Amino acid sequence: MSRGRAGSVLDALRGGLVVSCQAYPGEPMRDPRTMAQVAVAVVAGGASAVRAQGVEDVRLVRASVDVPVVGIWKEGSDGIVITPTLEHARAVRDAGADVVALDGTRRPRPDGLTLAQTVAALRADGEVIVMADCGSLDDARAAVDAGVDLVGTTLAGYTGERPRTDGPDLALVRDLLAALPGVPVVAEGRIHTPAQARACLTAGAFAVCVGTAITHPTTITGWFRDGLA
Repeated sequence: MSRGRAGSVLDALRGGLVVSCQAYPGEPMRDPRTMAQVAVAVVAGGASAVRAQGVEDVRLVRASVDVPVVGIWKEGSDGIVITPTLEHARAVRDAGADVVALDGTRRPRPDGLTLAQTVAALRADGEVIVMADCGSLDDARAAVDAGVDLVGTTLAGYTGERPRTDGPDLALVRDLLAALPGVPVVAEGRIHTPAQARACLTAGAFAVCVGTAITHPTTITGWFRDGLA
């Protein structure tokens, strides 16, 4: 990716809505072709970028939309799950992701590499935009020191360092902006309404990533069912 391309990807993300198109194993929509169709649908609705999970999903989504693709590869259920190793990160990049997102916490990585070593190895392969999914301010500081380009609040409330907020962790967004001037902060996690998304941008987030509230009909249906109870 040329420097011009990297700049255009970040420009596309700035102030925009990233939509995470994922389905969990065993669910009816857990098919790369379905997720690619969902990606096309959210882009038609105005998504500035799409987040996709799994190598085949990333490949098909990349071929189906003309907006940046944030790629991850989830494996396992405990500890580091989001693009946990250098091998996973390289596969996501090679599948066509414009941004490789990976676990940006300070926990030990399954392949024994540090986050800094992982980022350096990706950079040695060629230019790549790397996003760190973080759970705390200390995670984000360490991730920036490791050389990532963007940090996200994706894991806030899921690693034991911060309470799980009802809605997005706006306090963490503000803390990241204050502590890491100039570093793009993507608000992600428990953003369930347009008002909450707007609040993230108002707090200063570089971009907002929404998944469940847009692309997970089982959960959305449950919200309505519970509202009728």
